[in-house]
Amino acid sequence: MIRIITADDHTLFRVGLRQMLHSFAGLEVVKEATDAATALAAAKRGGADLIVLDLTMPGATGTSLIEQIRAACPALPILVLSMHDEPGTVRRALQAGASGYITKGSSPDVLFQAVSRVAAGEGYVDPTLAEAQAPADSAVGRDDPQQVLSPREWQVLRLIAQGQPLAQIAEQLHLSPKTVTTHKSHLMGKLGIENNAELIRYAIEQKLVG
Repeated sequence: MIRIITADDHTLFRVGLRQMLHSFAGLEVVKEATDAATALAAAKRGGADLIVLDLTMPGATGTSLIEQIRAACPALPILVLSMHDEPGTVRRALQAGASGYITKGSSPDVLFQAVSRVAAGEGYVDPTLAEAQAPADSAVGRDDPQQVLSPREWQVLRLIAQGQPLAQIAEQLHLSPKTVTTHKSHLMGKLGIENNAELIRYAIEQKLVG
């Protein structure tokens, strides 16, 4: 069973989202939040496998709320469900620490895939958004990793560059080894790196070693 916190300030949408999530086998909404404060409190309380978060919430902008949740609950995956589909907005949400991003216009199948994959520690972006985001990401390029990687991926990259094993990184960041491995896989994909040798060479080029 995947236990979900939903955070959205629109009652009708929140009720409809709960009903849709409950229509899928293995999904359960365990808490609903209506503003930033209740969303953060619900995340801190634990007992959930992920939080489905609207970007526009009373009490905080979407990006700052993502950062607050990520700082307080580093192991809790965040799936953004927003009306905004601009590439820059998607990119900023992922860089702030969201694991996935879909819009309120996404299909139920996309919602189910996103919830399932994000809860499993993977990343997910609605394919239509990923296509729109690609030109913006390619313009940034791998030469500016802080613009491409999420804050957590950047942390993992720096610790790998320092020679720390994944198990030690997991302990230091209070994450599971599986989650650290997932972050490593994501950052390598974003940077176009295929193996550990390339990763170390890249770290040296970026002066992350030493």
